[in-house]
Amino acid sequence: MKAVEGDEMKLTTKLGAALVVLFTAWVVSAQTETSSANERRVALNEVAVAHDADNASALEGTLRTTELNGSPDSPVTNVRVVIKNTSSVSFAFVSGVITFYDAAGVRCGEGIFKADTLATGESFETDTPGLRIRCQVATWRLAATNLVPRVAPSPTGPVVTINYVITIDGEAHPIQLDKPMVLTLGERRRTIVVRTAQ
Repeated sequence: MKAVEGDEMKLTTKLGAALVVLFTAWVVSAQTETSSANERRVALNEVAVAHDADNASALEGTLRTTELNGSPDSPVTNVRVVIKNTSSVSFAFVSGVITFYDAAGVRCGEGIFKADTLATGESFETDTPGLRIRCQVATWRLAATNLVPRVAPSPTGPVVTINYVITIDGEAHPIQLDKPMVLTLGERRRTIVVRTAQ
C-alpha cells in the first residue's frame, strides 16, 4: 500500500513539474512575439517605429548618421537621429532607447534620446548620449520608454456635468442647478431651487 502511495506521489510531482515547464514556455513565447512585433529591427536606411502601450505607432526614427563601423578599441560614440511624433497625441515629454545590432543580430550599442513638448507631427533631431557602438552595424530599432501626454489646463477649471432627477411618487422631474423647479404638491404649488453648498 505504501509503495502505491509513493508511486502516486512521484507521478503527481512529475506532472506538476511538466505543467510548470509548459506554462513557462508558453509565457516566454507570448512575450517574445509581443516584443518582436513592437520593436522590429530595420536596416540603417529604413524608418524605425516605436509603439505606445496600446501597440499603436507613437514615434518614428530616421538615422542621419549611417556609417556606423565601430570596434571594441574604437567605438562610435555619436549618432544623429530624427524622431517624429506619429501619434494623435501631443507629448509633454518623450524618451526612449535606440539599439544597434551587428549582422548576426548581436546587440553592440545602445543610446538614449529625449525631448520636451513634442506636438503631433513634429520632429526633432538629437544625438544619443551614452552610446558606444562596438561593431559594424547592420540593423537598429527604436523603443519608447516614456510618452507623457500634454494636458492643456482649462481656464475655468474642469467642466463637470451632472444630471439630477428628483422622483416624486414615481414621477421623474429633471433638476438643474440654480434653476427653479415648480411642483404642485397637493393643492399648493412649490418652488424648489437646488444650489451647491457654500
